Amino acid sequence: MPDSLPSSPYSRIILKLSGESFAPAGERGISMAEVVHIAKQTVRAAQQGVEIGIVIGGGNILRGAQFTAGASSIQEATGHYMGMLATVINGLALQDALESVGAQTRLMTAIKMDGVAEPYIRRRAKRHLEKGRIVIFAAGTGAPFVTTDTAAAQKALELECDILMKATRVDGVYSEDPEKNPHAVLYDHLTYNQVREKNLRVMDSTAIAHCMEHDLPILVFNYRNDGNIERAVRGDSIGTRVTSAAPTPA
Repeated sequence: MPDSLPSSPYSRIILKLSGESFAPAGERGISMAEVVHIAKQTVRAAQQGVEIGIVIGGGNILRGAQFTAGASSIQEATGHYMGMLATVINGLALQDALESVGAQTRLMTAIKMDGVAEPYIRRRAKRHLEKGRIVIFAAGTGAPFVTTDTAAAQKALELECDILMKATRVDGVYSEDPEKNPHAVLYDHLTYNQVREKNLRVMDSTAIAHCMEHDLPILVFNYRNDGNIERAVRGDSIGTRVTSAAPTPA
C-alpha cells in the first residue's frame, strides 16, 4: 500500500448495503452505474488497509415481507427464501463491479449453491479477508424470518469485526424520517438504550440487541455522497455512531 494513502483505525469491518442502494431512488432492479459507484468507493476504502466484508440486502428486487398479506398464496417463509435469492443476484452484480475496478473478491452464501458462490464457512471467510479480498455475504443467515440487518450483525460478531457500518441514503439517524419531515433532528451519537427507548429506525431490534450485548459499535452514514465510505473507514466524523455509552465531553 503506498505511503501516501491514509490508514484506517479499524482492522476489519462489515459494511451493510441495502438492496435499494443498487437502484436509483424510488426505482427497482439493478443499475450498474449505482453498483459501480459503490464498488469504486469500497475499493478506495480497502486501500486504507482495512479488511472489508459486505452484507447485501435484496429489497430492490424482492422483499419477503411483501408476501405477508393474507391474500397471497405464497407462504411467508417461502417469500423470505425468495428474498434471500434476491440478495445473491445483487451479490453477483457487486462482485463483478468490484472486480471491474481492480478488487479481488469472494461471494459467499448462507444457502449452498455450487457453481454460483462459495458456501459460507467462518474460517474460510476470515482467511479470504486476511488475504485482502473483499468478501460479499449473500442469502442473509440462510433462515427465514431474519433480516439482513441481523445477518450483518451476526457476521460482524462471527468475524470479530471492529465495527458494523450501515450505508443508507440519508446522513445518519434522525429523530423522524427526514424524507418526510425536513425539521427532523440528526443525531451525532446515540447509545443502544436510546435507540430502543426512542424507537429509532437504525436497524431491526434483533440486530441492535446483538450489537448491544457484545458492545459492537454501529455507524450509520450516507453512502450516496461520493467518498463517504472512505471517510467512514478512515474514522472521520460523519453519520451517527451508536455505542454502549455516551461520548466523553471534550
